[in-house]
Amino acid sequence: MMKTSADIRQAFLDYFADREHEVVVSSPLVPQNDPTLLFTNAGMVQFKDLFLGREKRNYQRAASSQRCVRAGGKHNDLENVGYTARHHTFFEMLGNFSFGDYFKRDAINYAWEFLTETIGLPAEKLWVTVYEEDDEAAKIWLDEIGIDPARFTRIGDKPGGKRYESDNFWSMGDTGPCGPCSEIFFDHGEGIWGGPPGTAEEEGDRYIEIWNLVFMQYNRDADGVLTPLPKPSVDTGMGLERLAAVLQKVHSNYEIDLFVHLIQAAAELTGCSNLEEKSLRVIADHIRSCAFLITDGVLPSNEGRGYVLRRIIRRAIRHGYMLGVKEPFFHKLVGCLCDEMGEAYPELLSQRGQVEKVLRLEEERFAQTLEQGMKILEEAIEELDGKVIPGELVFKLYDTYGFPRDLTADIARERELTIDQSGFDEAMSAQRERAQAASQFGVVANVDLGLEEETRFSGYDHLEEQGRVVALLRDGESVSALQQGESGMVFLDNTSFYAESGGQVGDQGVLEGDGLLFEVDDTLKQGGELFAHIGKLEEGILAVGDKVTAQVNAYTRQATALNHSATHLLHAALRRELGEHVTQKGSLVDAERLRFDFSHFEPITREQLQSIEQLVNLQIRHNHLVATQLMSLDQAKASGAMALFGEKYADQVRVLSMGDFSTELCGGTHVNAVGDIGLFKITAESGIAAGVRRIEAITGQRAVEWMEADEERVQRIAEMIKSGRDEIEDKLEQILVRNRKLEKELEQLKGKLASAAGTDLAAGAVSVGEVKVLAANLDGADAKSLRETMDQLKNKLGTAVILLAATTGGKVSLVAGVTKDLTAQMKAGDLVKLAAEKVDGKGGGRPDMAQAGGSNPAALPQALEIVEPWVRKQLGLE
Repeated sequence: MMKTSADIRQAFLDYFADREHEVVVSSPLVPQNDPTLLFTNAGMVQFKDLFLGREKRNYQRAASSQRCVRAGGKHNDLENVGYTARHHTFFEMLGNFSFGDYFKRDAINYAWEFLTETIGLPAEKLWVTVYEEDDEAAKIWLDEIGIDPARFTRIGDKPGGKRYESDNFWSMGDTGPCGPCSEIFFDHGEGIWGGPPGTAEEEGDRYIEIWNLVFMQYNRDADGVLTPLPKPSVDTGMGLERLAAVLQKVHSNYEIDLFVHLIQAAAELTGCSNLEEKSLRVIADHIRSCAFLITDGVLPSNEGRGYVLRRIIRRAIRHGYMLGVKEPFFHKLVGCLCDEMGEAYPELLSQRGQVEKVLRLEEERFAQTLEQGMKILEEAIEELDGKVIPGELVFKLYDTYGFPRDLTADIARERELTIDQSGFDEAMSAQRERAQAASQFGVVANVDLGLEEETRFSGYDHLEEQGRVVALLRDGESVSALQQGESGMVFLDNTSFYAESGGQVGDQGVLEGDGLLFEVDDTLKQGGELFAHIGKLEEGILAVGDKVTAQVNAYTRQATALNHSATHLLHAALRRELGEHVTQKGSLVDAERLRFDFSHFEPITREQLQSIEQLVNLQIRHNHLVATQLMSLDQAKASGAMALFGEKYADQVRVLSMGDFSTELCGGTHVNAVGDIGLFKITAESGIAAGVRRIEAITGQRAVEWMEADEERVQRIAEMIKSGRDEIEDKLEQILVRNRKLEKELEQLKGKLASAAGTDLAAGAVSVGEVKVLAANLDGADAKSLRETMDQLKNKLGTAVILLAATTGGKVSLVAGVTKDLTAQMKAGDLVKLAAEKVDGKGGGRPDMAQAGGSNPAALPQALEIVEPWVRKQLGLE
């Protein structure tokens, strides 16, 4: 019997390869072109369009070992990880699939043969379930396989549930492919509590599901009616970790070979000697999901997939914190993970450096948040009256301090507390409403015109086209004609105008006809592939059916093309300079500039920006022709063309190449040769979200004008400091050195003045018992001078209470001091708060020194008058 997880994985794939299955590599954890899923959570995800009949491949049978994540959305096991023997955020799903080829008989026979013969599980240890009404599957199991009826269960619909709502009836969604399933369980034996499936004790750990065989044989419509599929299919899934636990004769998945070394490494890094500690299990599980998510292009952020990744990382860091680790440690586990899984997944090895860097930076960012949030939460728990942490506190930790809700829930669970989820949800909803109220955007309505026609775009080849008006909109309503002076949307059957798409803005220009002129300010796609020309009718009357000449503004089109082509070069340069993890996250290209957003986890250095800019300008000087080809999406990807995640592409795509430097799928308008761009200049680089950077740049004439203006600024600076252009840096350095020297001399003079002032002021102190009390106004002094004078006075007066004030620019500054021999009886913070109230301010500080500010200088005399009575009260002399 095979022992290692790698052996099991390979045996499964070899078994089905020998039975004419195409062995398909694991798809990325980020589902491609499937907005319904946060992450790939099952082996069938990459075959979804095959099952739905939307895609065809050159095979009808497949097998895979699919890496999966269940940590967000509908399938979320995150909060169970570490508390159960079998829940993971990351796991591998072994699966075999039939796309209208074999069905129940072969699927069942394959499963039984693999389990009992290939890997040698005892037949008497296996338990089988089928859907209650699936007589066909039952007959195969009982009559052909010969499963013992005592280890066979029919599972029906859940009590009180809907029709077909059963653990043994699977569906892709509320509608679509669905069908019964047959599950295979392993019996761990009488020594472990739990009953067989279908009994009241089924939640125990004795009987563990290891394989689910789904038989897609129906299509469910919106009314819930099931219609037999013309080509029934098979989708199976078996957890590698669960099967490894069975074969390695351990009860917990965390005891299998894939986890043993990770847990040991985590124990060494955290100094934890108890290998049964659940925090070690959490850390070992989470390094797997985090590393593979980063490998597949996900970076920590505050939304979507990046937010889930951030939650997983922070949960792992917090469990390290619970074990006493206050320094970054999590990223150091990547090497051990590569040793365990790098052979099966080479991309993990190639991305190791990137994964380690992202994790380390995220650990460093979170350290301060964790320390601060834990302190606040611990204090709140100590004062808690009851067993529920208020939702307002949970939200405050999340919103103000960046402390994730699930971490608060985790801590609550460990203390046998709960969180007020509804209170948290209310606070979150209120925040969203405030955000929406503060940010209202106007949009152009996307109206369904009920037209079957599509606009034919000819603008790649020329800027002028003859078109016929097929529809008109005014104020969002369909009309038969536009009158002179009216604004609206014009829809044509043919146009040379590019409609906004892929970050490129829509074209501007004019529509001309017999006695009419329509000024086009923008062009958008509306209702699919109809192009809306948005603008105002300046002359004549424009009616549906009219013939017009569409004339694009040549200057704005060309300027936009320069920026769009430069964007492609920039994308390629970023990947060469920063790494292949760089992917486009958004862009804006118009006639004025280009803006490019991309995934990257840290600010770009000045040297890197210079190198990127030089790379782009080098390509411009090479002046390669810009080549375009139409090909299938698969051919395009095979050619190495960059595709944007989330974009939907047609069967035929446009591939745009610039020499061997850049190849991307793109439907935009571009230059004929990259030399047309002329000059590329980066004007700004910034971070716009966690893990997302933005570069802004200009090209062509605008870049030339920008550099000329920059030269002019340098010349003016040279004249101001009376220097030649070549000596400007040396002259500025001399000026800065001189300024620093003068500032230092000024500080020294202020110190001497403070000392002198302290000597003069000390004479004005009054005695209250054994304590010297002084309240004084040093008009015009700054806060630093007040503090220095305070130190001088403390040294001169001995046992003393002092309040110093100053007024500058209509604002009051207060500094209170109490010598350390008095701080047990009175606090400087209490005194300064009381004085600050008089001048409409507030403040605080240490027991021996505190500061405050105020906005009412007229009340300063009253503030100073409170000091002596306050000291008397603290000493009990009143």
